[in-house]
Amino acid sequence: MRNDTLPEEWSVLRGWLPADLEQSAAACKFTRRSTGRVSAETWLRLILMHVTGGLSLEQTMLRAAELGWCELSAVSLFKRLKVAQEWLIGMCTHLLRHQCRLLADSNPWPEGLAMRLIDATDVQEPGSTGTAWRIHYSLRMPQMVCDHYELTDAKGGEKFGRFTFAKGELVIADRGYSHRAGVAHIIDSGGEALVRWNPSSLPLETSTGRSTNLLGWLRRLPAHGSYEKKVWMRYNGTRYALRLCAIRKSRLAAEAARKKAATEARKDGRRIRKETLEYADYVMVLCSMSESKLHRDAVLTFYRGRWQIELAFKRLKSLLDAGHVPKESDASARSWMQAKILSSLLIERTLWEGEFFSPWGYGAGPGGTPESLERIHRGARLLTGNSLAAAHTGAPIGARPENRQAGADKTSK
Repeated sequence: MRNDTLPEEWSVLRGWLPADLEQSAAACKFTRRSTGRVSAETWLRLILMHVTGGLSLEQTMLRAAELGWCELSAVSLFKRLKVAQEWLIGMCTHLLRHQCRLLADSNPWPEGLAMRLIDATDVQEPGSTGTAWRIHYSLRMPQMVCDHYELTDAKGGEKFGRFTFAKGELVIADRGYSHRAGVAHIIDSGGEALVRWNPSSLPLETSTGRSTNLLGWLRRLPAHGSYEKKVWMRYNGTRYALRLCAIRKSRLAAEAARKKAATEARKDGRRIRKETLEYADYVMVLCSMSESKLHRDAVLTFYRGRWQIELAFKRLKSLLDAGHVPKESDASARSWMQAKILSSLLIERTLWEGEFFSPWGYGAGPGGTPESLERIHRGARLLTGNSLAAAHTGAPIGARPENRQAGADKTSK
């Protein structure tokens, strides 16, 4: 029997991971003397086979013995999995760092902005009545690539403080992130906020510093079309100018929203306020960008795109089966979730690189790994620029700039 399955495909994946797997495994205290006969790379393949492949611990080790990788017990793999979290985090960080370089090199949009969708999703353990874990996730658009994540327990709240932001980023999030501290954090970092407004958690005021009667303004909105109002937010002695973009929901959508709000209030054992039911008739989005840069229609349209991160969570839970954690101890559960996230990042990298794979199926670079996307992107831009110049000058594509100019001078003569 062959001693490996899909060896060439694994060499591609291995080329995307850190080169010093052995050293990093030792530094994270993942490997030890008693397991020294098994390489760190083999342990990684065993973990991915178990977590991503859907095999039990016993099935994984039986498959490993058949392939000639190693002959160990299922208990050995379970013990290694319990201490693998830090090592797996290092590999995820390595992949994220590469993806961020690619994203920085790609063309941002709109209006020169890099769009980021931020949300969190809950993961439960089998048989539990409550949430066991929560994944805080940042998805870059339009590339649909994760650029940051954090794994916490059920008490880890949704807040922008878990993320770092940079100038030129448009951050889109649901009402769970509608807090003054978080919005101020984005703006102070040089980014722009586009957040569904929650009246109970983010108070607004007028230009004079007084509380504003936004319900009175909302009641006067016509049935169709988007509208906006200039508002201010105060945090730590600083006032931030914002725009409240709103649109009235259809009758059916409003009824569904009111029913949902009432159901959630009953579930939490509280009485719902009349104002809350009335606010449910509208979609209200706060935006820090000026109208000259982003029209209110675009604000509401981009907020609709927030659903893409929900689809990413659905893929993570359905395709990778990450909706439930089949582990008893916290250590093994965290490592299991970390391996799922590593798998999703490898899938995203595959999708990125897949658009630029060579016709022969692998790259010509060192180790047979795919070519660097940065180099391909630069080459594509260079060829595009040369072809445009050649169209105007008649020079051959790929000619040096001075040669093209010389050709143009001869033509003019």
